[in-house]
Amino acid sequence: MTGSLVSAATRQRVRGLAMPVAVALGRLGLTPNALTVIGFVGTCVAAFAAADRSWLAAGILVLAFGIFDLLDGTLARATGRASKLGAFLDSTLDRAGEGITYVGIAAGCIAAGFAPGAFLAATALAASFMVSYTRAKAESLGFAPGSGLMNVGLAPREVRLAILAIGLSWAGLWTPFVDPGTCTANPDGGGACVFVLSPNFGSTVLAGTLALMTTLAALTTIQRIIHVRAQAKEG
Repeated sequence: MTGSLVSAATRQRVRGLAMPVAVALGRLGLTPNALTVIGFVGTCVAAFAAADRSWLAAGILVLAFGIFDLLDGTLARATGRASKLGAFLDSTLDRAGEGITYVGIAAGCIAAGFAPGAFLAATALAASFMVSYTRAKAESLGFAPGSGLMNVGLAPREVRLAILAIGLSWAGLWTPFVDPGTCTANPDGGGACVFVLSPNFGSTVLAGTLALMTTLAALTTIQRIIHVRAQAKEG
């Protein structure tokens, strides 16, 4: 019982659908490591879009280049070019890309004068990194060998990417964030602006997305800890 929102069977079907695309890219001369690097560079572009408060563009880019995380491994298996170096590069750039994306979101929230969004971006980043860390540490100690722990927990990487992409895109489609220079005057007569959260503001959507990401990632970490604890008892 893994408790994952994506079953192993679903993941396998998605890999099957990705196979023709990955093979086609391989025929163009792209290697699995090249796809990994392209995905990372694209994620950095998404982070810059978020920092620029181009939320819709950031969401589309997160989803588009997040797919490369699937294609590189698929191509490696299809061509027999899977290697420890490739796995290391993939994992390392995945973590780096995820971190840079959240930094970009936090920067965009700060630029919009939306401090709660920056705080939630930080919590989502910390929680997401714990998901990755528990898997890496468990596997290094001999628990859940191979990709066993990937299937454990509510929100593995692909689920988090999908949620984040949807949240960013939705935020970009709604009323823009209130800019510090144009925010509503304080009704009490003070000089400070009043930022009113409303369903009409994209900031509310993004805040909810980041809060959901934090919660799901935290629960996933707990699920993986419990899974490893059970394996330790069995051993």
